Amino acid sequence: MQFEKIKSEFLEYLEIEKNRSSKTIKNYDHYLTRLSDFSGDISVNDIDDDLIRKWRLWLNRLGTNVKDELDKTTQNYHLIALRSFLKYCHKRNIATLAPEKIELANTTRKQVTFLTNDEIRRLFNQPDIKTNIGLRDRAILELLFSSGMRVSELVSINKDQINLERGEFTVRGKGQKDRPIFVSDTTKDWLTKYLNRRIDSSIPLFIHYSNGHKTIDNSGNFKRLTTRSVQRLVNHYALLAGITKHVSPHVLRHSFATDLLMNGADIRSVQSMLGHSNIATTQIYTHITDTHLKEVHKNFHNIK
Repeated sequence: MQFEKIKSEFLEYLEIEKNRSSKTIKNYDHYLTRLSDFSGDISVNDIDDDLIRKWRLWLNRLGTNVKDELDKTTQNYHLIALRSFLKYCHKRNIATLAPEKIELANTTRKQVTFLTNDEIRRLFNQPDIKTNIGLRDRAILELLFSSGMRVSELVSINKDQINLERGEFTVRGKGQKDRPIFVSDTTKDWLTKYLNRRIDSSIPLFIHYSNGHKTIDNSGNFKRLTTRSVQRLVNHYALLAGITKHVSPHVLRHSFATDLLMNGADIRSVQSMLGHSNIATTQIYTHITDTHLKEVHKNFHNIK
């Protein structure tokens, strides 16, 4: 059975039966196409240990437009997509390589970057709240840090999702999973100020401005702010605040998780609030709080 044909059926399976997001399907298509780019129009039955070994070597030497080679994490994304594809083949009794034969490359865990309380305050003070754009941006910064939301979740929120009285609402995150989002009283105040100034009937919570004016899309509606726009504005205000580390919306998410753990939150609760399906993903933050261990040891193991 030809690889391209089964790949198309696999992508349809992800969309219809697994309810994966369009972005996930697009990524899987991209990663699996890299296999056919290397091997040609092969049969699924031809996928074996030797082919995968040669493909991994090819991936390791494959450059991009910004780097001379793919990093190990990106290479692993290709292997994860292939492993999922092979599981689908075995579910359909299509003879091919066993999915458990696909082993991921060892990777070095990246250092988690987060902001101190002083850096957070300096960052929040940068937008000019006298302008519509500045007030919107202050509300965005507050919401990112208060909730720990992913930037993709933030830009997809609609105004009618927000319940400012309760200070909570629901977002749909990775894997099409819903989870509650909680916001602080301060964030509620900034969102209220932003919405009170934005008197319009548009659906998106955060909209795009050009030269201080709301922009319209092809349907005649106000344009929804994009993830790229949020990334740029966060980085812009961080530079204005004199913060030398690279700051992105995900750094604010890291800062949210770190702040919770530093103040005594249990890791399972943090896992739920971040929307992590696996506790191991949340454990990247635990080493950050190790600075508290010396103090804990001193206070609770003070043998005379």
